[in-house]
Amino acid sequence: MKIQTQITDKLNAQFSPTHLTVENESSQHNVPKGSESHFKVVVVSNEFAGKRLIQRHRLVNGCLADELANHIHALAIHTYTVEEWSLQFAAPDSPNCLGGSKGDETMKSKLN
Repeated sequence: MKIQTQITDKLNAQFSPTHLTVENESSQHNVPKGSESHFKVVVVSNEFAGKRLIQRHRLVNGCLADELANHIHALAIHTYTVEEWSLQFAAPDSPNCLGGSKGDETMKSKLN
């Protein structure tokens, strides 16, 4: 089963979201074509009502513990209650990837 499908299935089962997107952002990173290592999830669920952002992220991380330990390199998590989402309607864009060694080179040039 594809990792993206596993993530979608687990988040649907755990949170019964009113809105869910699972976006494979691997192509935006310095990884082989067809990789499933970088994801962005947007989960809108009443399960998040009354919970702080860190609690919400811990719930998502717990739900996807196996994938995070064995398959996923990076996971951008955006969690909203239904009420929050009605005011938001979109999650922020993910930042551009510096691609590991490219980021190291950028950092070195800033330090010099």
